[in-house]
Amino acid sequence: MKYFLLVGEASGDLHASHLMQQIKKQDPTASFSGFGGDKMAAEGCCLYRHISDLAYMGVVAVLSNADKIRASFAIAKEKLLADQPDVLILVDYPSFNLKMAQFARKNLPNIRIVYYIPPKVWAWKKWRRKTILKVCDQVLCIFPFEPAFYHTQSTIHNPQSTIHNPQVVYVGNPSAEEVLSAVGGLSARSAVFQRSGLSGNSRSKIIAILPGSRRSEIKHCLPKMLEAARRFPDYEIRISQAPSIPTEFYEQILSTSPKGVNLGTSINYKLSTLNYDLLCKSEVAIVNSGTTTLEAALIGCPQVAVYHVACPHLLRLIWKAIFTIRHFTLPNIVLDKRDEQGKPKEVIRELIADLFTVDNIEAEVRRLLTDDEYRQTMLADYDAIQQLLGNKKASVEAARLITETFRSSGHVAPCRGALPRPRRVDNRDFGNRF
Repeated sequence: MKYFLLVGEASGDLHASHLMQQIKKQDPTASFSGFGGDKMAAEGCCLYRHISDLAYMGVVAVLSNADKIRASFAIAKEKLLADQPDVLILVDYPSFNLKMAQFARKNLPNIRIVYYIPPKVWAWKKWRRKTILKVCDQVLCIFPFEPAFYHTQSTIHNPQSTIHNPQVVYVGNPSAEEVLSAVGGLSARSAVFQRSGLSGNSRSKIIAILPGSRRSEIKHCLPKMLEAARRFPDYEIRISQAPSIPTEFYEQILSTSPKGVNLGTSINYKLSTLNYDLLCKSEVAIVNSGTTTLEAALIGCPQVAVYHVACPHLLRLIWKAIFTIRHFTLPNIVLDKRDEQGKPKEVIRELIADLFTVDNIEAEVRRLLTDDEYRQTMLADYDAIQQLLGNKKASVEAARLITETFRSSGHVAPCRGALPRPRRVDNRDFGNRF
């Protein structure tokens, strides 16, 4: 079978490459093409566009690269029609992928459209749910609470789809799968330290900084993160380097920071897959909000999360109008922790928008380094998150569901992997999570 994948970011490249590995095991005739990165190319994907030309975040970055984005759309449409794939696999990257899914549904009526790692429509842009259910045949979710959210509207009839109601399934969490593969298991902190050459009670002298994978977020977040970490002179500072970003980019940013910081030997020149190694060996991590916060939790590294926005005070005022969630980071959202009065409580501290200051980062890092009870409570919450996510291997389950819908003839067959439809979930019930 012919598979066309659309991936726009480094994390998607990693997860898509593992999905490709599993598809090849179950479909020996599989061939791959599309948009992606080096890891997908290594698995045999014919790349028409690299993720380095696709990863734009924020209104300013998108507008300033509008010509490149339009060109990417044109290439994707041209190649999709030329390749005539059996399956279109979308991996996150919703602004681009949803438009391409609509194009594919209109122009390739027999194609099967699969969304692996769908956008977090339960957090914001809730209206995207209707589009996803209308154009997709399968929605392969990575959080256990997501299917219930989609099932509130999954009775939408799509006459051009091979199944009238999209199959919406929790397949496991790719980050949990990646951590399992990288560090040998979703383990307690002591086991992770043992793998890193430290005893269970050892304290490393490393503060990790993970500023993200996009140039814009690195530019805005890294100087503050580093300034806060430098206030702990007894600790070595290590900075995670995104695979598609050259060392010179980091040096340029920090050479022009307020105090003229020079990275010297503190930068971690290794690629993103070694983020896990960095988190394993660090006592505390300062993490730009995103998937990495969940990975740090699964590895067992105490952390503080930050996130930059252009107009921080304005965001604080209009938060409820934009977002349907109470928390911003994945560990807090997944565990949905409450205090004795039932009010939302953080697993990790979120320094978002106007709270993202050097002083606030320093205060939280200091608390994580000195308050053992606070630290142990966070680690216990990490264990609870592990239990909620379960031990499914996302790429294996997703590949099974994708490939089993086809017979050896290559014709589309009714989906055999669909789970029994759960009871209809009231939006108000689901909304209690957020």
